[in-house]
Amino acid sequence: MTSTTREPVHLGEEFFADPHAMYAVLREQRPAVRATTALGLPIWLVTRYEEARAALNDPRLAKDNAQLSTVIERHLPDPSQRLAFGEAISAHMLSTDPPDHTRLRKLVNRGFTVRSVSALRPRIQATADSLVDAIEARVRAGQPTLDLLDAYAFPLPMTVIAQILGVGEEDRGSFRNWSNTLLSQKPIKERAAAGMAMAEYLTALVASKREQPGDDLLSLIVTAAEDADQLSEREAVSMAFLLLVAGHETTVNLIGNGMLGLLTNPDRLAELRADPGLVSAAVEEFLRFDGPLNTATFRHTKEPVTIGDVEIPAGEVVLVSLSSANRDPARFDRPDELDLARDTSGHLAFGYGIHHCLGAPLARLEGEIAFRTLIARFPRIRLAVDPAGLTWRNSMLIRGLDRLPVSLA
Repeated sequence: MTSTTREPVHLGEEFFADPHAMYAVLREQRPAVRATTALGLPIWLVTRYEEARAALNDPRLAKDNAQLSTVIERHLPDPSQRLAFGEAISAHMLSTDPPDHTRLRKLVNRGFTVRSVSALRPRIQATADSLVDAIEARVRAGQPTLDLLDAYAFPLPMTVIAQILGVGEEDRGSFRNWSNTLLSQKPIKERAAAGMAMAEYLTALVASKREQPGDDLLSLIVTAAEDADQLSEREAVSMAFLLLVAGHETTVNLIGNGMLGLLTNPDRLAELRADPGLVSAAVEEFLRFDGPLNTATFRHTKEPVTIGDVEIPAGEVVLVSLSSANRDPARFDRPDELDLARDTSGHLAFGYGIHHCLGAPLARLEGEIAFRTLIARFPRIRLAVDPAGLTWRNSMLIRGLDRLPVSLA
């Protein structure tokens, strides 16, 4: 595999199983390399830290969904593979450029300030305590082995974001299934069906919030008028989609990947258990070491853009690898080692620039509470399977396990 040949790098099953191995090779060759996704879409992949950070904040790499859809459709070998339903849930901040991005972010920013998120600590702690109580009950009942994603990593952030947005408890399982399918590389029919179901559900939810607003954040967002502005129906549905998906996916995989890192590095687990005060720093290292996002969301070149010594033509799809940038030895010493004492400042797990993750304070707080609570309650937690047998989700965007079986006996 060399990026200097005309043959693109294929991002298939081998890549999903261990992207870090491929990234280590690609960083040595070029900061930007031609590649094809598992669905056959030709892209440019940015892998080095310096170039990735610059690309994330380069206005020539646009996010506008309408233009991006045109670019993708032109490059897809089979245009029928494009997710046509996407227009119904794509008018959110991550798919827009200024000035629309500025307007949309301003309308939802108040719900995700550090101050407003800090006020959620008691609610998040109560949710974590309730979940570990339920896990302890299972252990006492003679069921010491469980999937930590199902029992803890998923329900914690989903419960919190659903409460914040006013989503009924009975709908949370369906939303997880839709999200997992939509963000995967599954056949187009399955992803389209999941997207349509999600769009229909959110359209009805937004309509109900407009008619009977409550004290939840989604009601505030869809009814707010700031500077004589308000979200359109499509924008409100898209914003609900973004907040629900991003509000749980990031933390699910932060917890899952972080716990795997600790369980496969027992010295680091012992270190954290001996000094719980390290947990905030540990969360930042988990984000750097094996963060919840493999790449940032799609961008496209509005004009020719030079990245390193590579000129990417106009009208090309660009993916910036957050995972690869965070393991770049030019930026982080011994990047493949989990080191809870390292300086993680500048990591790109939440992106960079105007599209830096709005929910980062919430994910950090949830992660801090999740790790501290779990480690304190279960001093004998260990992997229940060989780490080599664990499988990862087939997603260009998400870096997350399918399951994380642990034993608490």
